Amino acid sequence: YTLSYIKCTVTLALLDAANDRDSVVQEQVRKSILTLGKQQPNKVLSMCQDYLVKHPKVRHYFLLPRSVTTRPHYDISYPKIKSVISLASDEMTRSKEVVPDWQQAASNILVAVGNKHINDIMEEILSKFQPGVLPHFFVVQTLASLSDSNVYGMVPFLNAILGTMLPMLGMAKQDNMKWVFSSALSHFSESILEYLANLDKAPDPTVRKDTFSSEIYAAYDILFCSWLQSREPKLRLTVAAAVGSMSHLMAHDKLEEQLPKLIPTIISLYKKNTEHYVISKSLCQVLDASVNMGSRVLETQIDSLLTTLHQQVDTHTAIYKKPKVPQLVTNTFPDRLIVFVLQKLENSNERNRMGSLAVLRHLINSSASIMETKKLLILASIRQPLADHSNKVKQRIVQVISAMAHHGYLELEGGDLLVKFIIQHCALPDTYYRPGQRPTDPEEVTNEALRSMCDNTLHLFTTTVGRLTDVLWPMLLFYLTPGQYSNATTPLCKSLILLATKKRDAQEPNFYIDFNEQGGSHRDLPFVNGSFPFKSRGHGGPSLSLLKVLSPNIHPKAETVWAKEIPALLSCLEGTGPFSGSLAQRSFLYKFVGVTLQQCCNKELVKKQLQEILFNARHSDSTEREGVAVGIGLCARSHLEATLAKLDDFGKSDAFKKASGIFGLLKDKNDVDIEKMKSTLILCYGYVALYAPDDLILSRIDSDILRNISKHFNTKVKKTGPGEWTSRNRETVVFFGDDWTCLSLRLPLFPQELYTDTFNALQELLRNILTRDLTPDGLQTTLYNHLLLYIQLRYEGFSLDHKDESVESLITLRERLNNPEPSVLYKTCSELAKIISKRLPQQQLNTLIFMLFEGLVDPQSNCSRASSVVLNTLLKNRGAGLQDLVSEMLEVLHIRLQMISEEQVKVAVAQSILILATQHLQTVINTLISYPLPFDNWSCEMWIALGADSNLASQIMEMLMEKLNIMVPYVDKKESMMRSGLSKVATSHPLAMTCALKEMMLNGQSQDAVVSLFPQLFSSLLVRLGSSVGVSLPKDINTNSIRSDRKNSPKMAVGFDALRILLARAQLDDVVNRLDQEGAWDKMKDPQQHPTGVTLLSRAMARHAGPRLPAIVECLCPCLNNIYECQRVTITAFFSELLSHHVVTELMMMDVLMNNMMERISDPCCTVRMLAVRGLGNIAVGSPEKVPEGWGLLAAMSSGMEEKDDPGKHITLEAMSGLSKKNDINFLFGLCSTLRMGLFWMENDEIRCASIMLLGNLSKFGSGEPVFKDQIHNVLVSLLLHLNDPNLQVVKACKYSMRVCAPVVGSELITTMFQNHLHEDKSLHYGEFINDLTKYIIQDFPGMLNFYHITVLQFFKSNWAEVRAGAAMFIGRCQNSSGCDVLLLSLMAFIYFVSSTSQCVSALCL
Repeated sequence: YTLSYIKCTVTLALLDAANDRDSVVQEQVRKSILTLGKQQPNKVLSMCQDYLVKHPKVRHYFLLPRSVTTRPHYDISYPKIKSVISLASDEMTRSKEVVPDWQQAASNILVAVGNKHINDIMEEILSKFQPGVLPHFFVVQTLASLSDSNVYGMVPFLNAILGTMLPMLGMAKQDNMKWVFSSALSHFSESILEYLANLDKAPDPTVRKDTFSSEIYAAYDILFCSWLQSREPKLRLTVAAAVGSMSHLMAHDKLEEQLPKLIPTIISLYKKNTEHYVISKSLCQVLDASVNMGSRVLETQIDSLLTTLHQQVDTHTAIYKKPKVPQLVTNTFPDRLIVFVLQKLENSNERNRMGSLAVLRHLINSSASIMETKKLLILASIRQPLADHSNKVKQRIVQVISAMAHHGYLELEGGDLLVKFIIQHCALPDTYYRPGQRPTDPEEVTNEALRSMCDNTLHLFTTTVGRLTDVLWPMLLFYLTPGQYSNATTPLCKSLILLATKKRDAQEPNFYIDFNEQGGSHRDLPFVNGSFPFKSRGHGGPSLSLLKVLSPNIHPKAETVWAKEIPALLSCLEGTGPFSGSLAQRSFLYKFVGVTLQQCCNKELVKKQLQEILFNARHSDSTEREGVAVGIGLCARSHLEATLAKLDDFGKSDAFKKASGIFGLLKDKNDVDIEKMKSTLILCYGYVALYAPDDLILSRIDSDILRNISKHFNTKVKKTGPGEWTSRNRETVVFFGDDWTCLSLRLPLFPQELYTDTFNALQELLRNILTRDLTPDGLQTTLYNHLLLYIQLRYEGFSLDHKDESVESLITLRERLNNPEPSVLYKTCSELAKIISKRLPQQQLNTLIFMLFEGLVDPQSNCSRASSVVLNTLLKNRGAGLQDLVSEMLEVLHIRLQMISEEQVKVAVAQSILILATQHLQTVINTLISYPLPFDNWSCEMWIALGADSNLASQIMEMLMEKLNIMVPYVDKKESMMRSGLSKVATSHPLAMTCALKEMMLNGQSQDAVVSLFPQLFSSLLVRLGSSVGVSLPKDINTNSIRSDRKNSPKMAVGFDALRILLARAQLDDVVNRLDQEGAWDKMKDPQQHPTGVTLLSRAMARHAGPRLPAIVECLCPCLNNIYECQRVTITAFFSELLSHHVVTELMMMDVLMNNMMERISDPCCTVRMLAVRGLGNIAVGSPEKVPEGWGLLAAMSSGMEEKDDPGKHITLEAMSGLSKKNDINFLFGLCSTLRMGLFWMENDEIRCASIMLLGNLSKFGSGEPVFKDQIHNVLVSLLLHLNDPNLQVVKACKYSMRVCAPVVGSELITTMFQNHLHEDKSLHYGEFINDLTKYIIQDFPGMLNFYHITVLQFFKSNWAEVRAGAAMFIGRCQNSSGCDVLLLSLMAFIYFVSSTSQCVSALCL
């Protein structure tokens, strides 16, 4: 046979096989025919055609010729191409009905051929696309597909095709024809646009858009006015897609005319269709066309566009994956879009905010030049979403921050907050789910996913965003210290290592850091982390690596030493730490070691490695056990003696000495591990028998392998190999009383046989035992027989002469149970419970524990006490394996506590709770926290019980504080449907945690924990106080509940109670007494007096607890940036008062506190700014030596006097009060001018009084300065006129200031007059005083008269009639002066005041 004949035969066979129903077979046939077609394309095509003619029903074969014709490099003859075209065209149109698979296959052939022979294809297709006749569905479909696959070949035909198609559109009545025409128009438009965009490659560069405009508009009119209104969703979407593509080809005037109707119509489709992507794409194309032609219509549509698109992006963010949509709007209306998006960011709705962030991210990435001037606005607006608690929103924020990092946002002011946000979420704890709980939201973003994303983002900042190097270095170092970032240590260290290496290699000077200036704790943390290397996501290794890089910064000599020592430490960590590979990898490595040991000749090394494998393996993992056993077996192939010896040593080691159980396989945690070790050992013997040489192993099976396996036969045994141990039987004989009973136990080939035989034998044994005496006494006697336990020991493999101490002790315990002495009974019950806990199987343990719960309320006190003793012993020894029952056990204990009257039993129950907490801390806390509020007496007792162990209490308090510091303290809710205002409503979890802390601290044994955590507890509770003021209880709290024996305080005051208990536990009785005497607790609870109450607390702490303050301040500082104003108010008030005490200077806290107050000057909250100003003023009292250094300090305070956003002028008052304590002469004169020009005129009586008092105080240190004299003369007239102020306090202030400033005036007569007559507690005849004073002024200061008169004129417009009258009187008294200027001024005053509406003023004038 020739090769050609063979190929033909194979081809025919393949064509027959192509009818196989299996799609995989069909595809393989297609590939095979394609391979043959490469060699003989004409022949294969001919055979395919012939086969189709002979088998017309086998229509799917059109896939086959297509496979051959789609390869342009195949040398197919022209006649064959023509015949294929003719065949495909006929098959495609033979049936008038639409047969999708068959006709689509024919169409595909035509399209494939058309890529190379477009003219022949068009000749064939156009013959079936005649005017006036509705064409076949697939004729139109083929034209559309051809325009996609061969743009340059099809576009020259499209003008004629469109001319023929337009009349057909009106003939199309069925939806499928409308659909195919719409689809074709869409494809035609896309092809034309692509052709026009690449005219340089086009065969006819003279083609223009207006060539198609009239036909496209005519088609658009039909599609838009008629077909777009169809009820068929698929047709509507296709028409929408076509309209979008066609809009670019319409004449500008036509498109401008249609836009007002077109855009709203497309927008309305969003409500009618679920598939929004096509609509968005169409809208994008229309917008693009309108922008390109400079349409003004878009401006009138922008508001509805933005609203609609934002609604879509909330639910379908994929629309913004198409960058043209927002980019078009941004380029055209940048300001309106950005303002719109930033406003939407303020909406707290999760989906709304996610959509806004998605848009913002895209704008930052795609419109950098336009966004350049908006950077500061965006940085300010992004702060509010940072406080969102949704992980989905946080994920979007991280994406936005990543985009901002690449475009220079993070280098600007406020960028550090975004870096801090990333680091905070690098420190997220794992997501916690209750047992059995699963996330209900399939799109939920877990803490782990968000944390991983932030880790990657921080790494991205470090490695790819070079401009951030100087931003991150050394800022990231400062986040190593605070405890809340401990879980972020690993990514922080890795980033710092990269930054430090980069700077050190580039020899940049800022690589070197002065840790003494920055705070030494930043360099200490890596040392601490190195001591606990596997905590916080394994931060030990990265911390040590960071130390190595930072060594030049730590000490000059450290670099050389650490370069040698740290790599060795890292090697140790990698060797002893948790293995990072999967179990399968570990299993493979064990096998690899076994093969390696086969080739090793060093016997000692083999023994050493075998010992390490056996003792370090994870026996609880079945995959790893398998790997260990295989590795040991492989080693035995060359070292059988050494392997058997090591297995024997392993079986005799101390690790096996605690095995126990009564016919049970589930033990407590330790015993379960031992059972798994037994499984490993037996499995190892099995693989030794399998892999060891046959001539050596046969003699060792009886003497070594079976003998050792028999000691552990209660463990599941793996079959060692085919045909081995097939018929071995062993019999174990145990003695019971006078009877001999045989248990026939087979070493099985299958575990099921062992199970069946063993339990049949056990059933027979028990039947023989029980039939001896079926009376109750007989049953009691039988079950008390301690020899039953020896049956179990024999079952476990111990020899007949083995004596177990716990079993032997049962004899004496039985006798001691009859002793009525309580102490003897207690000890006996305890020892008996130990035996039970050791021998009781797991499935019986659960039942016993819940029965013991019932025994706690037994009316017989001895029974309830015994139940508590046994219960606690069981929990201590076996409680670790009861994870799934912890919540249920706590609930039962909570119920039982309500019925227990025996005090000793209550103490035991408290111990039970404590034991469970030591074993399942997180579960216990979560369960108790979830109890309803307010906690009843018994819930409180359970929390108090947890305070009995100092170490455990410390852990619980730390966990509660960590949660408390990050949870939302309250939410804003609408008060009612009738009112528009919002009220603050407390959230339940933080409230419950505060109650829990309070109850734990009530336990006196918690004192050590409280003292060690005092700074953190004090800080958390202080912040909690701020969050509780003015906050109402949640509605789900039962406020009518009554706790019988515990005094109920207002529930929102629980934080105050907790703080009082904390101070008492810390032995700060002086602080508590001071707060009680001054009524500070009530003030702190009052929203209006809360800052005052906190001030009193701060004062008491400064006086009586100074040494504790540095740690407290360190804990509170990060909270000053909290988003909740109430918390910032509380902390600022506390810091503000501290600054008035010298202790802060002694403890070197001044700079920290002062810097924090300076930052708070710009706080958005008015109260915080006021308290910050107060704090800066207090520095003059607490640390006056700091004031001369602080020009910035004085400037900050003076800005408070000019504060505009200060409705009550409280900031102004504080600024003046603080400045009155200063003694900086450089600042004096500008201040005097400010007082003279503005503050004396203020209507607020308190401000006028304070400003005048401030002026008097300034004279104390300005009297020696010549310039100060001029300042006093400048304000003398103001003071004189305000002596007649309607407010009595202002008058007293004027008297004080004039009296103390008198020596500076420069006239002994005036000084004597002021000091004699101006006393605050004496009355003053104002008219006589003015009369006498003007005489002295004329006498001593004649040159100042004109200035005084000009100054007086300013007071003619005073708001107070008394002051205006005083001004008139002063002018009148000066009229005796001979100066003409004075007479002229007097005349002016006369004219003004005669017309005054005040009779008093007019009278004085006349």
